Amino acid sequence: MNVSLLPIRSLFRPLRLGSGQAFHSLLRRGFVSFLVLGLLGALALASCTSGGIASKPEVKLNLVSFSVTKAAHDQIIPKFVEKWQKEGNQKVIFERSYGGSLAQADDVIAGKQEADVVHLALPLDVTRIADAGLIHRSWEDRVPRRGVVSRSVAAIVTRAGNPKNIQSWADLAREDVTVLSADPKTSGIAIWQLLALWGSVTQTGGEPQQAWDFVRRIYQKIPTLARDAREASNAFFQEGKGDVLVTYENEVILAARNQPDTSYLVPPVNISIDNPVAVVDRNVDKHGTREVAEAFVNFLYSEPAQQEFAKLGYRSVNPFITIATEAKLPPVETLFSSQDLGGWPLISNDFLAKGAIFDQIRGNSPN
Repeated sequence: MNVSLLPIRSLFRPLRLGSGQAFHSLLRRGFVSFLVLGLLGALALASCTSGGIASKPEVKLNLVSFSVTKAAHDQIIPKFVEKWQKEGNQKVIFERSYGGSLAQADDVIAGKQEADVVHLALPLDVTRIADAGLIHRSWEDRVPRRGVVSRSVAAIVTRAGNPKNIQSWADLAREDVTVLSADPKTSGIAIWQLLALWGSVTQTGGEPQQAWDFVRRIYQKIPTLARDAREASNAFFQEGKGDVLVTYENEVILAARNQPDTSYLVPPVNISIDNPVAVVDRNVDKHGTREVAEAFVNFLYSEPAQQEFAKLGYRSVNPFITIATEAKLPPVETLFSSQDLGGWPLISNDFLAKGAIFDQIRGNSPN
């Protein structure tokens, strides 16, 4: 294979910042949004008390999300329900679905799930729903942080005590190390893992050909790809399969609460895993739920909701909370984003499309 034929060589530029500075740099860009967020939420609630949907005694809201957000939503949703009941005098009944992010987006597009709100693993999934005509194309501009409501980084989980002495991304390519992984065709974390592995080379001065060789060595050793992050986690923790699991940092923090001997490391060269939220315009207009759906999305950015994300190991997008909680998490010295890898249109075409990089490294297409 001649990697130079792919239009990617000039697009891999790292964000090199000192320990702790990377997240602060990203967060400062949206700082002002949070100064007005409380006012926006209050206005949204106030508008509903004057008529519209809030005139009904109860309303159903369909939330479709990716698998690992359930623990956070279990804490956040009751707070929103209580607030809405108190300020809008209306009971909100949530219908929720969790699964692999790509599969969830496919179901929304196909109409199998009539989501009012989607909280997915990567912006690409929301963009696909927008391309299908269900979400207005300006969705990123209607909420703070261009729609990113939760954030994490990638973590390498090992067996207790780290018997294979895994110290870095590079160790995952060793012949004696078996990595468990979800499938990038169905799972958000699998895409983030693929990009994290690739960027661990290109963001430290390596060439795309070196990244291709490195990533290929890892994936060729993976016997079976799980459907989503939860399935991969269960295979690793409950079934004892594999030596290494790459997952969301927040996911392993949650797992460690039930298994205190969990060993993991957060590589200092890492990717910002940005999870977006959006109102599904066509569905909320059909269901008459726009007011409560928009209020719920705004609430996810509020301090009470972001505190719950932080408690569960997410790296909050609220700068006030991040300042208080970041010191408790491992430092990331070089934090790169999807934009550093060319942006989602290029990633979709060059990494994920049929016959592109992932298919090539898995042997699903000729080099």
